[in-house]
Amino acid sequence: MERNSQIVAMVGPKGGVGKTTISANLSIALAQLGQKVVVVDLDLGASNLHTVFGIRNVPFSLTDFILNKVPHLSQLLLKTDIPHLDIICGGDIPGVANLHYSKKLKLIRNVSAISCDYLVLDLSAGASMNVIDFVMIAQQSLLITTPEVPSLLNAYSFIKSLLFRRLALSFTRQKQDSLLELMERAKDFDAHPELKTMQGIIKETKRIAPEAVVTIEKILSGVQPIIVVNRARAEKDMNAGAVIQHLMNQYLNIQSSLVVKVREDDAVGVACAKLKPALLNAPKSGFAKDIQSIAGMLC
Repeated sequence: MERNSQIVAMVGPKGGVGKTTISANLSIALAQLGQKVVVVDLDLGASNLHTVFGIRNVPFSLTDFILNKVPHLSQLLLKTDIPHLDIICGGDIPGVANLHYSKKLKLIRNVSAISCDYLVLDLSAGASMNVIDFVMIAQQSLLITTPEVPSLLNAYSFIKSLLFRRLALSFTRQKQDSLLELMERAKDFDAHPELKTMQGIIKETKRIAPEAVVTIEKILSGVQPIIVVNRARAEKDMNAGAVIQHLMNQYLNIQSSLVVKVREDDAVGVACAKLKPALLNAPKSGFAKDIQSIAGMLC
């Protein structure tokens, strides 16, 4: 009997924030709780999730599936040394920031059909259409950031891109051309300062198509990622999450989003050098405890 997977999207609005390390270790933590877990490396151009697990030889990857060399995604499942945890390795296809639409739909359909308890998607960095579309099939997303200002701004920009993408798709389905034009104008808030905030967009929507306000509010309620402040060195670094929350509230009308921290920990670097996940190499470290806490929240 197939299981309905809980899909968790791991998002890093820019590279170097620790997204892949957290994806791998969170998958292990979920598996250690007795969950059947599959973690998928959806970085199609420069995958490296398998290296965190110490896997050197990859017999098949998503490249083989996308290029139709392997007919079924299940053939890519690779067992790890951790009970209940399988991995699907990413690809090495140059220039795949935006897959051809039909190939992307096929990949999304097949990934969504994987049978397990938790399906963890390690997405590529940034806010490409590929990334945003995969986030949209997830029941929960974790937005990985660090306390530095550029990382925080990138995180906010990602949430805004995700929200605008969802609105545009909804308005396209409803054939609301006037609202699609409104969203395009809202992207240039220098020229249209009245559309700088979601409140301004809602106000204009009430004038153009008042029945669509309910749709906007429903989409807003569904955009609430867990914000993970990685490499937190002190309690003050938790203010980083509060900064994003404030921006989301003020400009996007998103009222709340959970903020958690993952401590800066030398154990992570030591484990990476050994090509071994920190959760296994240093199970009592602060990093491991924080990851286990997030896994407990998801379960």
